[in-house]
Amino acid sequence: MITIPSSESNRFCSGYSRREALRIGSLALGGLSLPQMLRAEEAAGVGSSNKAVIMVYLPGGPSHTDMWDIKENAPSQIRGEFNAIETSVPGIRICEHLPQIAKEMDYFVPIRSISDSFGQHSSYQTLTGHSNKPTEPAGGWPEFGAVLDKFQGQPPQGVPSSVALSASKSGGGFLGAAHQPFAPNGRGRGDMKLQNGLTLERLADREAMLGGLDQLKRDADDSGLMEGMDKFTRQAFEVVTSTKLSDALDVNKAEKESRERYHKGVPSNMKRSVDVFLTARRLVEAGVRCVTLNTGSWDTHSNNFKTLKERNLPVLDAGLANLVQDLKQNGMIDDVSIVVWGEFGRTPVVNAGGGRDHWPRVMGGLMAGGGMNTGQVIGETDRNGGEASVRPVRVGEVFSTLYHNCGLDPAALSAKDLSGRPTALVDPSHKPMKELV
Repeated sequence: MITIPSSESNRFCSGYSRREALRIGSLALGGLSLPQMLRAEEAAGVGSSNKAVIMVYLPGGPSHTDMWDIKENAPSQIRGEFNAIETSVPGIRICEHLPQIAKEMDYFVPIRSISDSFGQHSSYQTLTGHSNKPTEPAGGWPEFGAVLDKFQGQPPQGVPSSVALSASKSGGGFLGAAHQPFAPNGRGRGDMKLQNGLTLERLADREAMLGGLDQLKRDADDSGLMEGMDKFTRQAFEVVTSTKLSDALDVNKAEKESRERYHKGVPSNMKRSVDVFLTARRLVEAGVRCVTLNTGSWDTHSNNFKTLKERNLPVLDAGLANLVQDLKQNGMIDDVSIVVWGEFGRTPVVNAGGGRDHWPRVMGGLMAGGGMNTGQVIGETDRNGGEASVRPVRVGEVFSTLYHNCGLDPAALSAKDLSGRPTALVDPSHKPMKELV
């Protein structure tokens, strides 16, 4: 899993920053080395897959009734300032400030009735599919990418399957710290480079030396735990010596035409925010299984419409629409699933400050690609957008669908928690959404 944070540092109303909200939802259990992570992956891997998931997190709680579910016939204090426009799919209307997504609606599915948010400024539920209630299993729930780490095979040579691009650590939960991501930012960024004049030749000498030390350990180890150490250490060296991951992370190496297309119509001070979508595309092309990016600050208790119109919606519109266009052009649209959502919705009534407050009773989301039955809307809310009135959707159903898209049977995903108790990773009642698969 790769986590791409926004470069912005706004704080939520609770006082937590978006980066801290990612940490709230993390369950990393300690610092394993990259060879240890790779070794654990190999032990659990049951095959290989070219399927991928891009999870777009909108931190702060986006206003569902100003994006995917505009209430055109509601009173003005509920409808707000935005109008709805037609899309490429007759009968589906979305916000006027998402015109590029509207043109690609054949490949999208607005979900208007997600109704089980636990209402906290945290990415926990959107990353794990579960709330962090006291009844959670020993060790906590693992994130989506950690589950792929455990149950999918090895990624391509030189590309770790679990990576984080920020100091916030995504967690493996009760699956263990072996599934926490490699972080190519901060100190982790240095780990991807040859330091202090170290050459590839000297690195090879060090690899040989480590292999010799490991052989000594194996000779003294009757348990066989050291068996295969050379293979995993070699994979760690491959991450450093291969340019595949570092090239994918460097958007300056992307085609100039692509970057210009992603930036078109986006305010100049927001263009770097759009780059994360291009980076996500490049990473799944390189073989990464799960990319998680966050963009914008959606905690709009005041100035909701100005913030959405001038900052958040142009970035989301350009980033998502161009991402889908790229996946279509390179033939990956049926292999890559996209999900877009935040931690809760916002109040139907506009407050005195021109904003909307927290509303966990219903929220919206957007899915795309993955070979799903796109070009439709799932669920409805009531006249004011405050309650799910048709087809309430659970977060776990979305996760179950994503696992299905990756070739995994959600009903078969089970592992022991830290107390040794077998635990289903998906609630048995949360099936893949029949409308989509």
